Amino acid sequence: MLKLFSIRSLTILISTIILSTSVISETKYYVAPYISTAKSLKMTTPEMALQKLIAGNMRFINNKVINRNLTNQAIKTSVKGQFPSALVLSCMDSRGIPELILDQGIGDIFAVRLAGNVIDSDQLAGIEYATKVVGTKLIVIMGHTQCGAVSGACQNVKLGNLTQLLDKIQPAVTAIRNQQDDKLDCADSETIDLIARENVLHMMKLVTEGSPITKDLIDNKKVMLVGAMQNIKSGKVTFFDSDGKEIEAEHQS
Repeated sequence: MLKLFSIRSLTILISTIILSTSVISETKYYVAPYISTAKSLKMTTPEMALQKLIAGNMRFINNKVINRNLTNQAIKTSVKGQFPSALVLSCMDSRGIPELILDQGIGDIFAVRLAGNVIDSDQLAGIEYATKVVGTKLIVIMGHTQCGAVSGACQNVKLGNLTQLLDKIQPAVTAIRNQQDDKLDCADSETIDLIARENVLHMMKLVTEGSPITKDLIDNKKVMLVGAMQNIKSGKVTFFDSDGKEIEAEHQS
């Protein structure tokens, strides 16, 4: 009787291990198909492109990112071309890689990165290429919490070529200083984050003011321009419009 029980127990244990291994294997090795094609870009609206990034960030912060064959994506995009639905202009901070925090693969987004996510004629040229030539539907200007460039601008740091870059953030510093009755604590993290958000809004204005091509696309609703702030501690990205109003995720049924 004991021998029979042992055999049955062993059989159940082996079956459980096989089933668990099968489930783990399917989960681990499922690879999502590559979807950023010429056809998909043509069918994508600016709103759809935005919701795609919002959904991607939700996956990131919940540790449920898509399993991709990046090597295969690299091969496909080298043969068939690139058709990103969004362009994300963000800071060069090593903790804010757009493709990772928004859970996007190779060829899914244009990523433009520069300290302080500032705008100049070179960045405007890249935006024009993405939207007018390639057909990208969404422009995101993304800042982040605890930004070193913003902190440097607040403290009016002067250092080689960094000086002229930080000068581009000064309008945001001035705006927050005025809001705080000319009392600005550059050692306060909340103050730095307020300036970083204001800087995003200012850079959004520079996009439309500096590029008639991009402004025309936005005015005709062919392209959407939004701002975003990444919380580097949680990974959460909050999107907002040019008035600073937060954009929420659409309900997924």
